Amino acid sequence: QVQLVESGGGLVQAGGSLGLSCVATGTINSIYNMGWYRQAPGKERELIAAMVTGGSAHYADSVKGRFTISRDNAKNAVYLEMTSLKSEDTGVYYCNAAIATNSFFGMDYWGKGTLVTVSS
Repeated sequence: QVQLVESGGGLVQAGGSLGLSCVATGTINSIYNMGWYRQAPGKERELIAAMVTGGSAHYADSVKGRFTISRDNAKNAVYLEMTSLKSEDTGVYYCNAAIATNSFFGMDYWGKGTLVTVSS
């Protein structure tokens, strides 16, 4: 069974930094895209950062210049380094990946989420 497991969430003061990690486990042939979504309180889940297999990255305007996404394809992992954190960065961060298995190609998987709380 393919699962995405996030870690690294917690409480951080505004202006601080925090790193998130996500590792995909299970029988995996390929991971096409990996990324991070955020669901802030009372808001819809939105794409924060994503990276294709080739390394091209996309960032939401709200985090551009502050967050950095990276991947370690050998470890089936994606990371998100967050700096200059703001209160509005508070939310549950979800790892997302499009994964091909032995039976299915390009299925969408989600982690359970990790909570990031930025205090003023």
